[in-house]
Amino acid sequence: MTKTRLAALDLAEGNAMRAPGEATGMMALEIAIDEMAEKLGIDPVQFRILNDTQVVPDRPNPPSSQDPQSAADSHDKQSPNIPFSQRQLIECLRLGAERFGWSKRDARPGQIRDGRWLMGIGTAAAFRNNQLTKSGARVRLETDGTVTVETDMTDIGTGTYTIIAQTAAEMMGLPLGRVSVRLGDSAFPVSAGSGGQWGANNSTAGVYAACVKLREMIAQKLGFNSAETEFTDGEVRAANHGVALVEAARDGSISAEDAIEYGDLHKKYQQSTFGAHFVEVGVDAATAEIRVRRMLAVCAAGRILNPKSARSQVIGAMTMGVGAALMEELVVDKNIGFFVNHDLAGYEVPVHADIPHQEMIFLDETDPMSSPMKAKGVAELGICGVAAAVANAVYNATGVRVRDYPITLDKLIDKLPAVG
Repeated sequence: MTKTRLAALDLAEGNAMRAPGEATGMMALEIAIDEMAEKLGIDPVQFRILNDTQVVPDRPNPPSSQDPQSAADSHDKQSPNIPFSQRQLIECLRLGAERFGWSKRDARPGQIRDGRWLMGIGTAAAFRNNQLTKSGARVRLETDGTVTVETDMTDIGTGTYTIIAQTAAEMMGLPLGRVSVRLGDSAFPVSAGSGGQWGANNSTAGVYAACVKLREMIAQKLGFNSAETEFTDGEVRAANHGVALVEAARDGSISAEDAIEYGDLHKKYQQSTFGAHFVEVGVDAATAEIRVRRMLAVCAAGRILNPKSARSQVIGAMTMGVGAALMEELVVDKNIGFFVNHDLAGYEVPVHADIPHQEMIFLDETDPMSSPMKAKGVAELGICGVAAAVANAVYNATGVRVRDYPITLDKLIDKLPAVG
């Protein structure tokens, strides 16, 4: 088990940056897992697979308040632990190992060379919870047959406009170009908001709920049984009869507003996303300069609403993980409490030359417990575990275990294997 404790210091508060606590916590945890596997003489991938679980070890399933006998029995025996709604970490690890060529890894550190470079590969698991949050939307069929979606959801460059438009278009049987999305206005229904990789799943589920309500209103107006009605190719159909969708708004636009709510679902299932990161590095045998050569992420994150934008989020997160591992450090002058590198001239972040070939794979999965969309988030999952995978690769290359990020050359150079 792991715990995080806060220390009171005369410094700016340390808090979530780019990802919540899993990202920073796994920087340490997944190095510890690698060390434990080595001490036991077990391959790091296999060690993680052997210790996988399909239930949450420290979350017993509470007895139902409506079942007195169950409550009584819980005093006599331990309640079963809450299961994960979906947990395909093993599949991520196995597929990643196969695609990355893990079987060619030499478990003995410092054995593989490419000219002056010491070569190594490392892995780490990725984990981030799937948060369920109430989210609302308003959907309106206009008199010209187009659909307008309104919600106070935000798009901070993550593709929210696109996936909300996709959801409404699919629900209302229209091409994407016939859907208009309006976001970010406080006059619109309250949404989940952006952050913590909960935005996509919850906001689209809220749009889905509003579309279901609008479909029922349209079907009723056109004289259809809503349970038997299909919305496709701009038409409303039931049996062998079809009517153009625009006909429903002949006398004026039709608007529906609704929200997605989850009740006590979080008490019945633990919802999380999982992944596996694989990294290959080269470390200069003379200078200890580190170069990441290739990266792979395999993610299990429910239904992927838009593969292109989801991939962009993950490879961006992988890039941030490299920065956390190798260069990003806030330096404080302890004599006067001055942040020395307070701008991008001194606070180093990865640039194009630092980032090699990146590959990422989404498992083909849906999570029916997550929401009507059967989706989850991917944003933070892409960064969780990356820094540890880099650190484990550096260890495999050099035999030097660095436990103090960032892993800069000064922490390696006097411990490197002799140049032969």
